[in-house]
Amino acid sequence: MGQIGIIGAGAWGTALALSVVRAGHEVVLWVREPELAEDIRQRRENVRYLPGIPLPEAITPTNDLREAAKPDVVLLVTPAQATREMLRNLKAAGAVSEKPLILCAKGIEQNTGKFLSDVVHEETREYVPFALSGPSFAIEVAKNLPAAVTLAGEDIEQARELARMLAHPRFRIYSSNDLIGVQLGGALKNVLAIACGIVAGMGLGDSARAALLTRAFAEMRRLGRALGAREETLTGLSGLGDLMLTATSTKSRNYTLGQELGRGRSLEEIMGERITVAEGVFTARIVTRMAADHGVDMPVSEAVCRVVTGQTAPDTEVERLLSRPLRDESE
Repeated sequence: MGQIGIIGAGAWGTALALSVVRAGHEVVLWVREPELAEDIRQRRENVRYLPGIPLPEAITPTNDLREAAKPDVVLLVTPAQATREMLRNLKAAGAVSEKPLILCAKGIEQNTGKFLSDVVHEETREYVPFALSGPSFAIEVAKNLPAAVTLAGEDIEQARELARMLAHPRFRIYSSNDLIGVQLGGALKNVLAIACGIVAGMGLGDSARAALLTRAFAEMRRLGRALGAREETLTGLSGLGDLMLTATSTKSRNYTLGQELGRGRSLEEIMGERITVAEGVFTARIVTRMAADHGVDMPVSEAVCRVVTGQTAPDTEVERLLSRPLRDESE
């Protein structure tokens, strides 16, 4: 039994802590708020983010970054837009050393358009970045329901070693060295899930949602090709698999946000009611810039960007998509 560090005690970080314990390891779980760390320690439950799920003694909550970053493998499960700040906090705490850092958030840095692995390379030379992504809801992983994800890194042998270390029969981990493809699929599916949620919220029917989902996946593949991602990655768990889950289920934060937008509510009103982050809101902006920079046609993503930035209303964007010129499906 080894020890694994997990930084971030939201629903996903807590669920991953449970999964890591099932794989035979102890976990040091960093919790941002000292009072929540103490509450988890006393109750053996994360009442704020994952209520009703008991946490074993093998999970040690802490508010000390150095303690959580000490193990030989660390999972970073803070929001994507906070990655750079967290890396700087780790450096300031003297907690950075040469070891794998597994990125578990699904997003692209909004201000720079950089993948999170690139942010790691910019901020620290010690950490070796990997990315964990795939169709997996926190509550289902926490309840030990079966799930399968992909773990990617530039060194495929190290990715395989980490996958073997963290996997167990109810949490299958496939390895890959397509670090860009795995991160792109995880980030872009959040944007496309908002679009599918808007269609559902407007009551346009399952046929419309299926058509939109299919064309959305075509956008993912087009941008992936432009960025050098591999086709098999985008048709795999971290691409199509995660898109199918996130864009069709009311357990998805991005899908339900889209639903509420489709019902006519404002983004500010929806976000004000939530304690969790819908990464697609941030990713929509940068993905459209990336598409423009690479000359990639992404009308669905562009429509989501215009809606979440308040430029247009959902019904306007639906009409815009429906009135686009007909073309060959392969385009």
